[in-house]
Amino acid sequence: MKRAEGAGKATLPKSPEKDDKRAKAELEGLAEGIIKSIDRKENPKIVTTSRTKSNVIYDDKEGILKLGDSTEERTFVNVGQAKRFMQTIAVAAKCYKFVTENLHTSIRGLFYQLKYSLGEDIDENIFNEQGESNPLIEDLEVALNVKREDLNLNATRRGVLAGDMKVMDSFGNERLEIDTSRMGRSGWAIPSDVDHDIEFVDVKAKYVLVVEKDAVWQRLNEDRFWQKENCILISPQGQATRGTRRIIRKLSDMGLPVYVFNDGDAWGWYIYWTIKTGSINLAYIGSDIATPSAKFIGVTMSDLEKYDFLKKMTMRASEVDLKRAQEMLGYPWINKHKEWVEELKKVIKTKTKLEQDTLQGPRLTFIDDYIREKIRNKEYLP
Repeated sequence: MKRAEGAGKATLPKSPEKDDKRAKAELEGLAEGIIKSIDRKENPKIVTTSRTKSNVIYDDKEGILKLGDSTEERTFVNVGQAKRFMQTIAVAAKCYKFVTENLHTSIRGLFYQLKYSLGEDIDENIFNEQGESNPLIEDLEVALNVKREDLNLNATRRGVLAGDMKVMDSFGNERLEIDTSRMGRSGWAIPSDVDHDIEFVDVKAKYVLVVEKDAVWQRLNEDRFWQKENCILISPQGQATRGTRRIIRKLSDMGLPVYVFNDGDAWGWYIYWTIKTGSINLAYIGSDIATPSAKFIGVTMSDLEKYDFLKKMTMRASEVDLKRAQEMLGYPWINKHKEWVEELKKVIKTKTKLEQDTLQGPRLTFIDDYIREKIRNKEYLP
């Protein structure tokens, strides 16, 4: 396997085979534990690490958000927990069926598999809304120490990539080589699961550029920016999914620097920090999807001092933007960086924000020059 050019000493890792046996064994262990409790006439229970905000910690050494040590129990003989206990077991049973039959579905598909009545004489469904089943999938991930992809559950794909890279995709009975430099205007659609049956066999790039908006990604792709600059060009098309965050982390592990190019507003900041440190909701898989080495190249409020035309391009920051900026000042993983403190205070003081699209003001290709200059001069926020 080839080494990523300009990417240091890291070699390309081979994606692991899906550990169906372990996922199946963990599900069987859960069921056996409950059965043994019943045989002993004990109250069946499920123990898992607490996913509450109070149990999320920032690991300064690793640079990621992760879960603490607090645990919680869900028992059957408890009026307040019986239904949720039953729902958790129902989700586990379906996932066991999927793994055993080697069939996949979406988290939406799982919901519909379980959207039925408890019985003819009981006017109650197991699930009424997908918002009930989704958190239980996450509970199982934590309790069993597996990922939902190991349980044959996928999510909606979102994210696109272009660059000089080849991917071996084993799908069904075929093993296909995908050349992501030959995907035309649409790019390679990033799968929900980039770990199993996906192998990066040839990456020739100096860095990874993550662009928040699909429209800006299309602009750069039309210029073949990724080819001229020898980079991997990715757009999460808004908030980055687990699959997109995971592929960014995998490319980073190969030794490729990661630069993020977003709006200078609450949404852009949030997307950046979920890529860099992970998120509170997914702290239990932070070590897999967070990329602590990522850098924010823009757009920033300091750009107003460098590019005069931007002063006419600012927008009024919304209350959400200002509130998020204030919140971020209180996060230890952010306020440890004086550059971010200064940036956020500028937003709060001026009550303005900048979108990345504004860089197309002078000319459409100005955005290319902006990115090159920021990376060349190392003008980025940590």
